[in-house]
Amino acid sequence: MSNMYIQKFLSYRHLMYELVKKGIKLKYRRSYLGILWSLIEPLLTMAVLTVVFTRLLGRDAKGLNIPFALYILIGRLMFSYFSSGTKTAMRSIRANAPMIKKVYVPKYLYPLSSTLYTYVIFLISLIDLFGAAVIMGVKPSWYMLQAIVPLVLIFFLTFGVGMILATVDVFFRDVEYIWEVVSMLIMYTSAIFYTTNRFKGWMLNIFKFNPLYRLIEGFRDAFSGQPMHPYGMLYAALFSLAVVLFGFFIFYKKQDNFILHI
Repeated sequence: MSNMYIQKFLSYRHLMYELVKKGIKLKYRRSYLGILWSLIEPLLTMAVLTVVFTRLLGRDAKGLNIPFALYILIGRLMFSYFSSGTKTAMRSIRANAPMIKKVYVPKYLYPLSSTLYTYVIFLISLIDLFGAAVIMGVKPSWYMLQAIVPLVLIFFLTFGVGMILATVDVFFRDVEYIWEVVSMLIMYTSAIFYTTNRFKGWMLNIFKFNPLYRLIEGFRDAFSGQPMHPYGMLYAALFSLAVVLFGFFIFYKKQDNFILHI
C-alpha cells in the first residue's frame, strides 16, 4: 500500500517541480533584484532589530554563546519561513482553483509545493546566516551538524500546519485574518528578538510548549557550540509528526468537497 502511494507521488514529481518553480517566479516577478531579496531582507531586518534591542532599548545579550545579531537572525529566518510557508499553503487550494476544476491532480500537491518553494527560498537565505557567522567570528564545530534536525523538522511543522489551514480556508475564509493574529502570537512566544532569561515559571513554560521556539532554540544551540536540548527537540519532533498526520487526515476527509466551495 505504501509503495503505491510513493509511486503515485513520484509520477507527479515533474508537476511538483513546475509548481515550485512557478511559486518562486511569481514571488519575485516584479522585483528588480529578484531572489536576491531573500538575502538582503533578512540582513536589513537583523540590523534594525539589533540596533533597536541593544542600543535604543538598552537590552544586552548576557548569557548568550553567540553574538546577539546572529541570535536575532536565526530566529528571524526560521519564523519567516514558518509564517510565509503556512500562509502560502493556506491559500494554495483557492489560488489553484482554475487548475483543480479542469484537470485531476492530487490536491495535496498544492500546499506541498507552496511549502516547498518557500523552503527553497529559506535555504537560500541561510547563506546570510553562514556569512554572518564567519564575519562575527563564530568558530565552526561538529555541533553545527545538529542544525540539520531543526531544519528538517521545521519543514514538516510548516507543511502540517499548512495542510490544516488549506483545508479550513476553503470553507471558512476568515481563517486568513485569524491566522494573522495567531502568527503574531507565535512570533512573540518564539523569542526571536529577545532572550528568555528574564522569564520564569508559567511564563517560561509558554515558550517551552511552543514547538517553533524549540526548533529555533535547537538551531541556535548548533551555532553556539553546544548540544541541543534532547527533550525539547523530541517534543518538537512529536508535535510536528502529529500535526502532519492530522493535516493529512482532515485534508483527505474534506478534499472531495473542495470543488463545491472554490
